[in-house]
Formats: sequence, C-alpha cells, structure tokens
Amino acid sequence: MLITQLNPEHQVFRESLRSFIQKEILPNVDSWEEKGEIDKSIWKKMGDMGYLGLIFPEEYGGLNLEFDYSKIFCEELSQCFSGGFTISALVIEYMSATYLWKYGSEFLKEKYLTQVIAGEMVSAVAITEPGAGSDVQNIKTTAVDEGDHFVVNGSKTFITNGYYGDFFITAVKTDPKAGKKGVSLLLIDRNAEGVTANKIKKMGWLASDTAELGFDNVVVPKENLVGELGEGFKYLMGGLQLERLTAAIHSLATAESAVNYTLEYIKERSAFNKQLKDFQVIRHRVSQMMADILVQKAFVQYCCDLQNQGVYAVKECSIAKLQCSELAVKVIGECLQLFGGYGFTEDYKISRLYRDAKVGTIIGGTSEIMLEILSKIFIDEIDYASR
Repeated sequence: MLITQLNPEHQVFRESLRSFIQKEILPNVDSWEEKGEIDKSIWKKMGDMGYLGLIFPEEYGGLNLEFDYSKIFCEELSQCFSGGFTISALVIEYMSATYLWKYGSEFLKEKYLTQVIAGEMVSAVAITEPGAGSDVQNIKTTAVDEGDHFVVNGSKTFITNGYYGDFFITAVKTDPKAGKKGVSLLLIDRNAEGVTANKIKKMGWLASDTAELGFDNVVVPKENLVGELGEGFKYLMGGLQLERLTAAIHSLATAESAVNYTLEYIKERSAFNKQLKDFQVIRHRVSQMMADILVQKAFVQYCCDLQNQGVYAVKECSIAKLQCSELAVKVIGECLQLFGGYGFTEDYKISRLYRDAKVGTIIGGTSEIMLEILSKIFIDEIDYASR
C-alpha cells in the first residue's frame, strides 16, 4: 500500500489556511456556537481565498486541485473546536455542490455553483426524511410533472444548512412505482413559495443550522432538474463515498485535536505533588490514543489516494468512516476523563468536542449501515464497483 507524501506546496497551503482560521474563524467560534448561527460573511471570505472551490474546475471559479488539498482543508477546519462550523463547510463543498458539478446543467452551474464557490450562496443536500434515512429508495417526497415544472410535496429532516442556506439539492420521487429508478434530484430554492424550515435543537454541532424542511405544493422549474430523470439514486450512491471520506477525515482530525488539547492540560495540572503528564497510567493512555490515530491516518491517506485516482472505493471509504468515527468517540471520551470534573464543564472545550463527536457515527450512514455494507462485500461477495 503506497502512501502519498505531501510536498512543500501542500505545507504552504496548510500554513496559509491555518493562519486564515486563526484570524477569521477561531475568534468567532464561541459566538457562533452560542447563537446557533454562523455569520454568512465567513463564506465570502473563504470564497475569496479559494477554499470553497478546491475540487471544482477553474471555469466556474474553482482551483481544480488534487484531493490532498481537500484532506488538509478538512483536517485544519476540524481543529477549530466547532464541529458545527466544520460540517457546514464540508456540506457546502463536498456533500451538496458536488452534485451540481458532476451532473448539473450549464445553466445550474453558472447560476448556482459559481455562487457557492465564490461564497455568495450556501448549499445543502436534502435526502433524509422522518421515515427514511439510509433507505433512500423509499423516500416519500414526491415531484409531480406538470409540464414545464414539477410540484413537490413532502418533508425532510436533519438537513445541515437547511435553515440559513440558499438552496437544497433534494432527493424526490418522480415515479413512486419505480423503486430506486424513480428517484431524481431537484434544486429547490430555500425561499420558494411553499418551502418551510424549522431549526432542530441538537446535543452538539450547535453552530450549524440543522433543519426540518416542508414542501407544500412547491413549484420547481424543469430547468432545476439535476442530471437525468430517475438517476438520482445512482448519483447519491456515488456521492456518498466522498461524503464518508470527508466525514472520516473530520472525525479523525477532531480526535487528534482533542488529544493535543488534553496534552496541554495535563502538562499544566498537578496532583499528589506531580504533573498529570508524569503519571504512568496517563502517559500510556495518551500514547495509545496517538498510536491508534496514526494507524488510522495511514489508512485514510490511502483512501485519499484512491479518491485522487477516481476509484469508486465503497469498501475503503466505509471502513474509514466506521473506524474513524468510532475511534473519535472513544478517544474524546478518554480525553474528557483526564480533565476530571473540569471536563464536565463548559470552561474547557473538551465537553464541546465530546458532544460533537457522537454524530460522526450517524451521519452519512450509521456505523451499523457501514458494517452491513462491509458484510455484503466480505461475506456476500458483492462488488459495488461493477454495479
């Protein structure tokens, strides 16, 4: 297994991004967490720096960079002590706008994708419903063909960027009798008549706006169809691998940031007349956590290499998502324990990281779904790449 080594250009990008985060993001994170709202001006600033167009073609304002730059982007954003802010950014670039890039018409790319890359619009992807999470082919939201437009009725839930965002890449049923071939993608404007959004109160990811969406006879122009009619399920299954890979990177980097934060704490705190860092049990526990993180880092880099090569890596991305999200929960829980009573307070950010970590085992397919996918690969010998 060959692992790509990052070059000096990657390091310059990391240092530049880190400087931007320290100046523009870190001073605002606590306020965003308290308000449950991210100041939209940050997206414009990120767009001006090119950070929202790393993977997109230059003709739409992107930078068309290899995926290692996106890996760095995910890692550095995950160090800002706000899973809510990080996931909002990742949803924009890797989980919603990508469908416009890959399948959208030139009209949609010019009208919407260019604005997302510039930081002028915030995008979201609306798939999950109250009765259908991972079971995408059985969604209930319908889009009825009315000639020059569709009429959409239904609801979605757990939609990141759904309240303050500008538009949704929405999974709808255009043919309720056709199973997965009846699923299509429509771009629906947030402010279209008949669209309602309610914010969901959450345990973590407080800075991000997560919403329940309602569609009541929403008129959607035919030109807002993303790709071909009835191909939405295929598009979504392809997009999930990138979603799961970026989620894995985020979970792993968050775990690493928690360990580094904990190291700072145990070097400052003392008990029984010596620093916490000098207790053997603590030293060994921290070392084991770092070892586990480094092992996963190597595998995630391998997955990034596959992404760079355009490989449809269902197995590898499912493993990365499963292992990294579960490891983050474990590691951050152990880190909080080392803070003692202070870890249970809001005085230290470890409690925020602890709250934010759990959802990593749920988004983009739960750990149980990842295991079922892997069971089909390992036991039933299903080859997703050939399907």
